[in-house]
Amino acid sequence: MKVTAKTLGACLAGIIVTGVALSLAGCGGKKSAAEAPAEAAATAADPILIGLLLETYDVARWARDEQYLSEAARASGAEVVRAVANGDQDKQNQQADTFLTKGADVLVVVPKNLKTAARIVKSAHEKSVPVLAYDRLIRNCDLDMYITFDNEQVGYLQAKGVLEKVPQGNFILLGGAASDNNAALLRKGQLKAIAEHEAATGNKINVLDDPFLDNWDKEEARRKISNMLTRFKAEDKNVDAIVASNDGTAGGAIAALKAEGLDGKVAVSGQDAELGACQRVVEGTQTVTVYKPVRLLAGAAGEIAVRLAKGETPESIAEALGYALQHLNNGTKDVPSIYLEPVFVTKENMRETVVKDGWHPEEKIYANLPAQSGGAVEAGVPKVGRAGAGE
Repeated sequence: MKVTAKTLGACLAGIIVTGVALSLAGCGGKKSAAEAPAEAAATAADPILIGLLLETYDVARWARDEQYLSEAARASGAEVVRAVANGDQDKQNQQADTFLTKGADVLVVVPKNLKTAARIVKSAHEKSVPVLAYDRLIRNCDLDMYITFDNEQVGYLQAKGVLEKVPQGNFILLGGAASDNNAALLRKGQLKAIAEHEAATGNKINVLDDPFLDNWDKEEARRKISNMLTRFKAEDKNVDAIVASNDGTAGGAIAALKAEGLDGKVAVSGQDAELGACQRVVEGTQTVTVYKPVRLLAGAAGEIAVRLAKGETPESIAEALGYALQHLNNGTKDVPSIYLEPVFVTKENMRETVVKDGWHPEEKIYANLPAQSGGAVEAGVPKVGRAGAGE
């Protein structure tokens, strides 16, 4: 009998709750066609089983991704089991093997390493199981589909937001994890925005440094920016702006700036619209964040996963869901891809975007501003009712 989410969950409590793979003895795999007809009928009635493989749970958004994806999957008659690799790609590869052995019909993967995660696709295809890459591409493999936000556009909006505040001067470009293809796409968009700005205005942007990080890590970002501030101060160079590639690294950069008394004086970008970042934006220490409506991304991914498990083609899936199908080369093939549009968020449009969408409650975003406690209206900007559930 095929293992459903309920039976697999009983044996994989460690994977589903903590992401730690445990022994699966006693769970039982698929049985042969010679088994009793009653069992065959039960198998036919089993829901589609989606194996969700997350790289980490450290970034606040991933719990919501899981929640929304699971809700969409259940609405389509499927069930989801989840494993978290805690930043270890070898561990994630093993977790994928575990799900495949126990009967997963489709895998949804947020990889740690865009190259070595290719083994997951190879193993899945050996069992005729499709793979959907979620918000991070998997390179050099026969990947079935990829869904993400337009990461080059995210980078473009990050730099554009900073350039609107600082039209010329000394910039630091703080990249994300060097192992993540998204970090490279973000940088491409950032450089595009800078080049367009220079051509349109005649202003010069002097990039003092442009490092990538080992991980999307706040503390690593803080250390790097702190060291650069010390170095540039010794060289008598001011830092006017930091184009940070997500809200975590922005938070690290702002902590380093604060130690030098520069928070709020240096423009800083981010992405993900994390609560702390939204608070910093309205307080004035972070210039812009880029909101990616995760409910839309995860909801679409849940539906795509179910349709892939049923054998539908990427073309028919995109048409059914109303998305334009694009293609992104991963080094082996042009992967059928769906891109969602990101949303530019500043202090001025916080209520019309993040608050209105129910991503964070207004009272939490403005909690550190005395004028906002009790629901005061900010600088003549009318309050906007919230749609959806807040935190």
